[in-house]
Amino acid sequence: MGDDNKFSYFFLGLGLGVAVGLLVAPKSGAETRDLLLTKADEGKEYLKRTGEGLRDSAGDLLDKGKEAVNRQKDQLAAAVEAGKQAYRDAIKASQSGERDIATEGV
Repeated sequence: MGDDNKFSYFFLGLGLGVAVGLLVAPKSGAETRDLLLTKADEGKEYLKRTGEGLRDSAGDLLDKGKEAVNRQKDQLAAAVEAGKQAYRDAIKASQSGERDIATEGV
């Protein structure tokens, strides 16, 4: 049994226990229903606030991820350009070295 299932069963049992406890409470049916509706509305508002907070956090994380990808892309482009320049320099050095060897023999 995975951890997710354990938590799901725990919260299911908790919810059922609360519901049964409220239903057998010494309050009248109308008072208990009003209490249940009030608590359900409070829970809904809590979930809405939590969801908004998560959405804002996810947006921030997404922006940070995009920035990191752009930095890596720029670094990779700079590394490729440095490699190309090093190759060009090596070709020029080898060509000038061949010319020096050819002129030394004369």
